[in-house]
Amino acid sequence: MKKVDVVLGLQWGDEGKGKVVDVLTPAYRVIARFQGGPNAGHSLHFEGKKYVLHTIPSGIFRDGSVNVIGNGVVIDPVILSEEIAGLEADGVDVQGKLLISKKAHLILPTHRAIDAASEAAKGKTKIGSTLKGIGPTYMDKTGRNGLRIGDIVSPEFGERYGRLKEKHLGLLRQYDYPVDLTDYEKKWFEGIENLKRFRLIDSEHAVNRLLDEDNTMLAEGAQGSMLDIDFGTYPFVTSSNTLCAGVCTGLGVAPSRIGNVYGIFKAYCTRVGSGPFPTELFDETGERLCDIGHEFGAVTGRRRRCGWLDMVALKYSIMVNGVTQLIMMKSDVMNDFDTIRVATAYEIGGRTTSEFPYEITGDLRPVYTEFEGWKCDLRRYGSYEEFPEAFKRYVEFIERQTGVPVKIISVGPDRGETIVR
Repeated sequence: MKKVDVVLGLQWGDEGKGKVVDVLTPAYRVIARFQGGPNAGHSLHFEGKKYVLHTIPSGIFRDGSVNVIGNGVVIDPVILSEEIAGLEADGVDVQGKLLISKKAHLILPTHRAIDAASEAAKGKTKIGSTLKGIGPTYMDKTGRNGLRIGDIVSPEFGERYGRLKEKHLGLLRQYDYPVDLTDYEKKWFEGIENLKRFRLIDSEHAVNRLLDEDNTMLAEGAQGSMLDIDFGTYPFVTSSNTLCAGVCTGLGVAPSRIGNVYGIFKAYCTRVGSGPFPTELFDETGERLCDIGHEFGAVTGRRRRCGWLDMVALKYSIMVNGVTQLIMMKSDVMNDFDTIRVATAYEIGGRTTSEFPYEITGDLRPVYTEFEGWKCDLRRYGSYEEFPEAFKRYVEFIERQTGVPVKIISVGPDRGETIVR
């Protein structure tokens, strides 16, 4: 019986999941997204081009692949249609390779307006939302008010849409947030019509049938584990379950059908938007990491906050996800650093702990271990054995600390700049 392998981010998102899925996909026929929405920005670089995927699984470029948007995903028909059009213009057969769950929820134009109004009302306490309407859509899902992909073929769809829109407009009046939906709403309904040409499926049946038929399957996570609604740095989190457990609820597969769990992390840490970040650097080193690593959000374009690798947070993510193999990204960004630091514990109120706490407060201080930098261009090397000893010491320290092997090391953005051990 085939199992679903899972690839997900272990930090605050932006770990490089798009590239990894693209590298892994030759071994998988089915690639499935299980949570999140157009707040994802999975960047892929190959054949001299850069693609950023927001809703479509990263296997879409592979011939013969099946790409599933699962029930746990929320869909904006405008953004998805634009994404489809861009790929089709480049000759990608999206219609032939994409399946969309009927149970995936729709992001309405008013959801985006509520997102913006809610964030504006928070003032200094805002969470750094991408303003894509993700949170309000998940709120309607759990509040049992939402519209789903399967509803778009119903003769009552227009009526259901009108009811939910009026409910939202009432909420926006309470926020005293004026909106003009005319243009976006027109595009939204055009997007709805466009989606009708795709195969809309009962994804839980389809996914399990594909597994029963011995197809290899990879579940692709969005955002990062530290942004999980339950286990992330709440309230500065996303609105979905970004962990491995989200695969079961976001695709309709049993826990016993989960196979390998690939956990992706950067050789340092980044975070977009607000929220706690224990190892954040406010000095020249942080600026260098940002500039060399081109750390700007794929969705928002916002400059990412940068800091040293946080082993406390990383081990926590590995634990809650059941990670079986680690994948380290952007090792090459630190090629020219004399000294590299890793946080191995936190000091909180005079007490040292290696457990990730309930709350990150102002008196938390990271306890660092220092490493000698490797001071060379890692992109020159074609195998792990060729890497300099200083770099190998860094990798092997991470393996000892986590108890999980680092199986893949990325030394550049391109598909080919990937060392598999």
